[in-house]
Amino acid sequence: MAAQASAMPAAIRAAASSSSSKGPSRRSSAKPQQRGAGVVRPAIADAKVAGPPPGLERLRIETPWEEAKLTLKAAFGMSDADIETAGQLSDEELAEAYTMMIHCRDFENECNQAYMAGKIRGFMHLDNGQESIPALLDNAIRKSDLKHSYYRDHTHAIASGVDSGKIMAELFGRDGGTCRGTGGSMHIYDVEHNFQGGWALVAEQLPYAVGAARSIRLDTHLGTGEADDRITVVFVGEGGAQNGRMAECLNAAAKENLPILFVVIDNGRAINTFTKDVAQNQEVFNQGKHYGVPGILVDGQNMQDTLRVGRAAIQHVRTKGPAILQVHTFRLNGHSPADPEHERNRKDEKRWARMEADPITIFEESADAKRVDMQACKDKAKLEVQAALDFANASPPPPASLAAQLEYPDPNGMVDYSKREPEMGLEMAKMVTERTVPEAILTSVKARIEALRAMASDVKGISIGDAVNLAILEEMLRDPTTVAHAEDLQAGSSYNIPANTQQAFGTLRAADEIIDEGHFIGKALGEAMNGYRPVVELMNANFGIYGMAELSSAGNTYATTGGQFKMPMTVIGAGGTAPNQSLGAEHSQPFHAYIMGIPGLKICSASKPQEAYGLAKSMIRDNGPGVLLLPVKLMKTRGQVTVDNFLPLHKATVVHSASEASIKAGKAVTVITYLHGTKESEDALAELLPLGYDIDLIELTCMKPFDMETVRASLSKTHRLAILDESTRSGGVGATVSALVNEQLFDELDGPVVRLCMEDAPVPYASEMEVEVVKRAKDLVEAVKYMTKPEL
Repeated sequence: MAAQASAMPAAIRAAASSSSSKGPSRRSSAKPQQRGAGVVRPAIADAKVAGPPPGLERLRIETPWEEAKLTLKAAFGMSDADIETAGQLSDEELAEAYTMMIHCRDFENECNQAYMAGKIRGFMHLDNGQESIPALLDNAIRKSDLKHSYYRDHTHAIASGVDSGKIMAELFGRDGGTCRGTGGSMHIYDVEHNFQGGWALVAEQLPYAVGAARSIRLDTHLGTGEADDRITVVFVGEGGAQNGRMAECLNAAAKENLPILFVVIDNGRAINTFTKDVAQNQEVFNQGKHYGVPGILVDGQNMQDTLRVGRAAIQHVRTKGPAILQVHTFRLNGHSPADPEHERNRKDEKRWARMEADPITIFEESADAKRVDMQACKDKAKLEVQAALDFANASPPPPASLAAQLEYPDPNGMVDYSKREPEMGLEMAKMVTERTVPEAILTSVKARIEALRAMASDVKGISIGDAVNLAILEEMLRDPTTVAHAEDLQAGSSYNIPANTQQAFGTLRAADEIIDEGHFIGKALGEAMNGYRPVVELMNANFGIYGMAELSSAGNTYATTGGQFKMPMTVIGAGGTAPNQSLGAEHSQPFHAYIMGIPGLKICSASKPQEAYGLAKSMIRDNGPGVLLLPVKLMKTRGQVTVDNFLPLHKATVVHSASEASIKAGKAVTVITYLHGTKESEDALAELLPLGYDIDLIELTCMKPFDMETVRASLSKTHRLAILDESTRSGGVGATVSALVNEQLFDELDGPVVRLCMEDAPVPYASEMEVEVVKRAKDLVEAVKYMTKPEL
């Protein structure tokens, strides 16, 4: 990388002349632009800039093609022939690029007018001033390439071939929109053109795009994909590139040599604040040096150089591996129409940029403009934008019932998971597995599966961890699109859940991960959008807190894309809060309660091997995202398992039914619980039965969706409900269950619901304090006795 460092200043140094030069009036001997907190970086120090009014802090740079060639040769290792090819722009290509810039500008201007007229609502972010980027996308990115954008996504979708009318209809919230009105401005998706977002949380798209790039590598490995030179392109702002996700994704891209281009759109500001005020180093193109990922900076106001440099970077990704393209540009509008623009120099900068740094005007005043019939290009763009408006205005609103229809890809109880075949069919799946797994290893993994199945049927039984491991191995053997992610995966993580997966199926299908759950949950999301069934093991469910944004997006994606992208992703973790587990507050959090409010997730739990196995099998085959929670202190609990068994993902399990005698005597109570609470309830039952009390014990093997019918059937007999809950009094699972029962089954209750839940305090380590926070069997015994007193 030493060559890259030495060549970089020349690659971005401004030249006295270039094809986009606007003449002496746009030049000055102004102070070189600084890129950092008061530090002049070597790579920028030589750059000459266009002449602005005094006081502006962010200026235009220039990156002449002749000098960019040096970087491409030194840092990217490109041949002279490849560089020459990238640099050749035909008249037709210039015309198409100019047309795309005009198309995008006109489209965004119409969006602004429609927003002011109230036809577009919510947040909207326009791309004016950055049109050279969609021009590059249109020129060099193919329909088969996978694209991940951010909230400023309209023009990226247009340049990817997505119909402008459908995009405008989406902004209008119409049924003819790309996502049938479910996504809006920040969430444009189009499965036909592989446009995969439109993601609204800053930098969240980075690991999703890495997962998409992995899917290309997986397709190549399995022999099931399209052309081997497909790539993934992901867009991120220079501020978003300061997010830790960027470093993680550069590491992942380099480690597996993924075909991914990171396009950093550097407009220098957040909503108003200068990026240099918060970022020590804005040279994002240099971030990859640590990982061996080359990068290059280009002046985004120069369309021709953006095309040349961008095409060269894209060719590198297609043929060699990951790269970074940083495009230095300006936003000619505010962050959004609601932007107050109160930060220093913002309005002055915008006025100057509109006059001196507009990429459309700069091209029109360049020598290359004579090679283009600009009026014809403008006329063509105008017609396309008018057609988009006409389509959007004519499109009807979506039906009100659509939101409920898009809750889950697989509606509750409508799928027989035992009969669901791999997408490629069982025969093809078997052939792919036999072709990609060496015969000796295949024989070994089959033997391991048979050994686990024998354990499952033995009277001694199988542990919860091994039962789930059996389910995963069976599914990965049966369907080569099933993949696994976990920390310490090679060694089976903490409870054997992903054991033997990498040894059997290799590092692409079974990935050992860095210690950041958000990163590899995000990669799994990107894989799931592209035909794979990732299984993510969390080691401890509470570590999933790092991945809350990614879990939220996983739950939202099917609906937000208007049903275009399924999300067959399974997240498995051992968690919960057992009495006397002595793990302290951080490892005793109610993660299950934290994720209950995420729409689109199916959330299940299992306290025994049979349920763990059956739920895991079904969840892996479900086409939506699911979370399977296991009891951290009972993972070695053994029990017999009926193999090839699939449990429903919408039903609770009746563990024990109260006797008729206890019900008639008024000494029966319905108890709802889950995880460690099931064992605690069984312990309580052993104490209650000799005293004449009994319980209908319902285990929430599915927390969400909630099985109201099973609860209704029980309460119609007992008319009393206690909830033994491993979450807090405020916002816990028990709080949700209690509210639902009171709303829908109030007439079945003879008294108030009794919640035996964790108190609103961090779970302490010392047992003397912990016993006051975490409820257990003895608390349930006392509650049943109290609830069945004759006077109550």
